[in-house]
Amino acid sequence: MTKDKIRFLEEIASNGHVALNVMQYDGWIMRFSNGYTGRANSISVLYPSSILIEEKIAYCEKCYAKQGLPAIFKLTECDQELSNLLALCGYEVVTPTDVMILDGLQNGDDRLYKDCCFFDKPDEWLLYYFEYEKLTDKANQETFRKMLSKVLVDTIYCSVMHQGKVAACASTAIEHGYALIQNVIVDANARGLGLGEKLCRALIAKAKEHGAEHAYLQVVKTNEVAINLYKKLGFKKAYTYWYMKKALIEQR
Repeated sequence: MTKDKIRFLEEIASNGHVALNVMQYDGWIMRFSNGYTGRANSISVLYPSSILIEEKIAYCEKCYAKQGLPAIFKLTECDQELSNLLALCGYEVVTPTDVMILDGLQNGDDRLYKDCCFFDKPDEWLLYYFEYEKLTDKANQETFRKMLSKVLVDTIYCSVMHQGKVAACASTAIEHGYALIQNVIVDANARGLGLGEKLCRALIAKAKEHGAEHAYLQVVKTNEVAINLYKKLGFKKAYTYWYMKKALIEQR
């Protein structure tokens, strides 16, 4: 995949998973969200820069330390030089993640949407998302609510019913014809029933109704179950990103 296409997808993905606060620094984007998720608390290299890289790394570290957070860099295949330099500075690779794309979305029908509920707002959807993600910390819940409220592109929240109860959740953010599929979670007691596949197919079809021609998502390389599902749906790997930080702590 070309550098320009990677930058494009990284940019719109950040509009679909929005940080609470953002600082622009000589082509780098610093994101801060109280430490909740790596994507919303990391530095991305999106645009050309002119300041010496060593100086920029030191400045980023200072900014994150001021917020009580570690400096985490989110890098793609376009950033190999910076990745090598960070390794020399004691940074380690964390959570390599594949970005996968599905082109040529198909329309849905009543059978596909059976047992599916769609929402423009996340209020009701969040109750089940928190439960199945086991996200019990009230501060993190509030941070995530605020992050969702800052998304300005079109969004759809989807839930799938099973035996009279919501059993799976996901959402999408749509921009420039691309639908970011994210927040996919199935109740642990209902896994293995095909609900994840139904959920994704229904959400992708609904995104098509809202003007999307492509869907894309981010999946951790070690999540073989999810990768196999997305391959079954027709997604193909586009590129890889990874985090780098000085303490090896998983980010998602």
